Amino acid sequence: MRRVVFNQKGGVGKSTITCNLAAISAHNGLRTLVVDLDPQGNSTRYLLGEATDTLESSLADFFDQTLNFKLNPKPLDDFVTVSPFERLHVMPSHPDLEELQGKLESRYKIFKLREALDELADDYDVIYIDTPPALNFFTRSAMIAADACLIPFDCDDFSRRALYSLLANVDEIRADHNRDLVIEGIVVNQFQPRASLPRKVVQELIDEGLPIVAPYLSASVKIKESHEQARPMIHLDPKHKLSQEFITLHDTLARKYGT
Repeated sequence: MRRVVFNQKGGVGKSTITCNLAAISAHNGLRTLVVDLDPQGNSTRYLLGEATDTLESSLADFFDQTLNFKLNPKPLDDFVTVSPFERLHVMPSHPDLEELQGKLESRYKIFKLREALDELADDYDVIYIDTPPALNFFTRSAMIAADACLIPFDCDDFSRRALYSLLANVDEIRADHNRDLVIEGIVVNQFQPRASLPRKVVQELIDEGLPIVAPYLSASVKIKESHEQARPMIHLDPKHKLSQEFITLHDTLARKYGT
């Protein structure tokens, strides 16, 4: 099972959702891989902490290898890093991804990620793909490689307006390159139930028939502590309200696909 977490808008919690769901999958006994396609590397830093600064290889090296034919290319395992958390591995990001994007696009390497994940399929039960906040080569590659798309949503009017074009872009990828891609759900993040606007916006999306997934993820300062310590919520404070919401969200999605 391959899930891409995607939104063209920044700051909606893509990396937080990716890493916390992945950590729960691994905690539950599933062999789990996080693929961090965002040059900012937030998921990489979240899961690997200070080890991010001394990585020997990254996704930038993988994509660079696709641009330079070699008789003896590095095996895919060389681009995977073991995290401090059992059964949780990372294909880490690197700032050089930004510079590689134009070359990869011009050489039409858009299917290389899917081919790589096909090759790794027997090694993992579930793969989570984090993406940059843009519709570009990396996000298209991710949606071509994925089975399902999760869309984080942060309950404001700007996010709602952007949501419709985002859904259209996913439909276009499905029509042109990946007919099996499904929108698994819209994940409401940093929800404040006592505020009227978030309740109103979410209810309107539900009334429009959009696939809002419950539970909604609460706004909490605890998540900043989780980022700072490079420990997903399941490991930082499993009894915290937000941890329980992540667990319920994970289980809701798992019931649909078995992972």
